[in-house]
Formats: sequence, C-alpha cells, structure tokens
Amino acid sequence: MNLVKTKSRILKFIENEGIKISDFLRRTEIKRGFLDKDKLDAAVSDLHLTKIIASFPQLSVDWLITGKGEMYSKTTQPQEVTNYLLHSDHGKEERLIPLYNIHATAGLVGLFQSPNQAEIVDTIKIPNLPKCDGAVFVTGDSMYPLLKSGDIVAYKQIHDFESEVFWGEMYLIAIEMASEEYVSVKFVQRSDKGDDYIKLVSQNQYHQPKDVHLSRVRAMALIKASVRLNSMG
Repeated sequence: MNLVKTKSRILKFIENEGIKISDFLRRTEIKRGFLDKDKLDAAVSDLHLTKIIASFPQLSVDWLITGKGEMYSKTTQPQEVTNYLLHSDHGKEERLIPLYNIHATAGLVGLFQSPNQAEIVDTIKIPNLPKCDGAVFVTGDSMYPLLKSGDIVAYKQIHDFESEVFWGEMYLIAIEMASEEYVSVKFVQRSDKGDDYIKLVSQNQYHQPKDVHLSRVRAMALIKASVRLNSMG
C-alpha cells in the first residue's frame, strides 16, 4: 500500500471541492505545513487519515489511500433515521448489526456512550455471528494485509480493561494522545512494562508495537468478525 502519493490525492480532492488549503486544514484541525511542497512525499499517519475522513465523509477512504476506485464514497448519501434491532437484543427473530459512522459522532468514546444518537450508515447480518454491539469501517493500514482500509469490523464492547481482555486478540481501541482521541484496530498483548500497560501490535510489519498506559485507554471492544469489501470497479 503506497501512502507516499496520498497527499497528492488530498490536493486533488481539495481542488475538486473548490476550497482553499487553509480551509481544509482548519476543518480537519491539521497543523499548517502538512501540505507544503517539501512535505508532499511524506506518509500520512492514521491519525491524520481519521481526521480527514471525519471532516469529509464524502471522500472515499479506499481512493484516498490506494488511488483505486472513485474519489467520492457511495455510502454518504443522507439517510432517514431508523430504529434498528440490535444484534444484542434478545427474543428477536432477526438481529441486525448497526454499521456506525464513528466520525460523525464524537469518535469511539462518543459512540459507546450514546449509541442511540450515533449515525447508522446501514445494517449487516452475518449467519452464526456471536453477540455484537455494532460495526464500523476500518481506516488506516496498520492491520494490512489482514484488514485493509474500508473493511468492516463487528465488535463487542468491554468495560474492564484490566480483567476482560483476552491477550493476543484483536481489539477496536481508542487511546488519548496529545489530548486527542486516536482510534485504531490492534492486537492487544501483555506489556513488559507491567500490569498498568498494554502492548498494541499491528499486523503491518512497518508499524512498531507500542506500550500504552491503561489510563490513556478511553474505549475498547473485542473484534468478533470482519467483512472485506472487494470493489470490481
């Protein structure tokens, strides 16, 4: 996956939208200099990708990262608010998993705190799937090739980060970094720094493991299933 050309596609999107670079940076809350000419060959971090997609949901994540497909996502048309039956509801003949847009809420923490107020993009149904709370789109390439940007993961929220973690399993996790929420999918392992830390491990060999203090963990959910979307166009 080539992230080197991502900034060139960002500039193309800005031009297509008819906005100024300064307006783009202000909306995404990305610092000045991000799109300077001498920095266009630099890779774009998962944090910046998340900010961009959150600010411009009409932008296709797959196109932004890989250059494949169309510039604009086909899943961003306005939708009516509908009450869906959650997969965790009991006694229902048909259980649907709500697919959330976490960028339209207040991130993963906001989604977990107020799921009934979150934007539901669609619903999915997978036979024999264990109990889940919801599903979200994957952004970034930290779990590539196991997961790629645009894939869907179904999750079950956990509340006790010290006792409910299954070491070595894959989690959707939100951590606080520089007063901002950083959301990613990682393998969670025991940390050599002690019980107050966890180690976040990526599938992508170019992403180094990171030890994170539990006090910085804001939300966590066990990944129960993933859905790969293969575009034919």
